[in-house]
Amino acid sequence: MKYRNFLNRSKIVKKIIACLDCKDGKLVKGVQFTDIKEIADPVERAAYYIEEGIDEIIYYDISASNEGRKNQIEIARKIAEICKSKNIPLTVGGGISSLEDIQEALDAGATKVSINTAAVKNPQFIKEASEKFGKDKIVVAIDGKKNEKGSWDVYIKGGSENTGIDVVEFAKKLEKLGAGELCMNSIDGDGAKKGYDLELTKQLRDNLTIPIIASGGAGKLEHFKEAFNAGANSALGASVFHFDEIDIHDLKRYLLFKNIEVDWSSYEL
Repeated sequence: MKYRNFLNRSKIVKKIIACLDCKDGKLVKGVQFTDIKEIADPVERAAYYIEEGIDEIIYYDISASNEGRKNQIEIARKIAEICKSKNIPLTVGGGISSLEDIQEALDAGATKVSINTAAVKNPQFIKEASEKFGKDKIVVAIDGKKNEKGSWDVYIKGGSENTGIDVVEFAKKLEKLGAGELCMNSIDGDGAKKGYDLELTKQLRDNLTIPIIASGGAGKLEHFKEAFNAGANSALGASVFHFDEIDIHDLKRYLLFKNIEVDWSSYEL
């Protein structure tokens, strides 16, 4: 019996995303954007996650913007070949700062591009990118950290520089400029495995109409459920998948029985 027989198609399907943070061609992971450690080959992990039933993959060249260089697109190209063979969407980010960079990523096989630092430095870039390529191709990634006032500040350059810009207001601005999706990276939650920033997710859901990806904090099955209940359309995991702490099949089964609809088409009950 297939899992999909249990689905209520009136519900919106939630997505599980695996994040591949890469540096110098290797898959890496840190905690709160620091203490970066090499883990594995990103192409091999991408293939593994696809076989396990992941819904989407995001590939980030995490040091590109900080080092002022372009994305290492050849790695993205290899991952894209695997994703394309299984119809898995791939988002490419890191060092995307021009229309030419976007075109290069899409030509390499990316389904979407993720824009972070460049959106802060020049918000109109999002408008230009959306008009040229379509908003469905443009994901805006915001790295945010809670401040002493209880709101959230936007950070750039791999979380190393505080801009003082309010996260929620900035997200609203980028949506108006043409962003098609928001990936909200919680610096406080990154690698901590204590759960997503649910308060921020709820505030963003109340203020935006575009899809929201919750990122930063996944540590156990319940955290994904909480993110979806808070309004996220997708939930991103990194270290919990890289270190085999959460099995994607088990996660989807758990969500199914918590009445959260996900894609079960590749699984047998």
